[in-house]
Amino acid sequence: MFKTICVGYDGSGPSENAVRMACDLAGKYHGSVHIVHTPHPETVAFAMGAVAGYHAAVTMPSPDETKKAADTLLDKARATAAAAGQNDVKTHIGQGDAAKELTEYAKGVDSDLIVTGRRGLGNLTALVMGSTSQAVSHHATCAHLTVT
Repeated sequence: MFKTICVGYDGSGPSENAVRMACDLAGKYHGSVHIVHTPHPETVAFAMGAVAGYHAAVTMPSPDETKKAADTLLDKARATAAAAGQNDVKTHIGQGDAAKELTEYAKGVDSDLIVTGRRGLGNLTALVMGSTSQAVSHHATCAHLTVT
């Protein structure tokens, strides 16, 4: 039923739950899991603000810092997937709009299902344009499951 499952991941609790759900379904249906993370400089800057000496209010992260933060998050996602019984997950780092990246990637791998968390870290544009999960629901060409 679900042979290829894509999951949107931003490091939030709901996205962790989405990874676990995707892995559970992949296990039941002998499917594969693809984890897609699209970093946003604002979110990376906010996260790095917790690091002493990093001034998120005046400094945006460099592309290298953004890539490093994305790699760190995807390591965390792979660990979550492994704990849920899926050791062979594929990962993808997108650029730009998270919903567009996720739906286009899912289409490219002929995904049967996209799993997202209901509320993630989001970014400032989500206040105006709506959430990633909402946009995925509107644009996905396969089934979409939103988890809390």
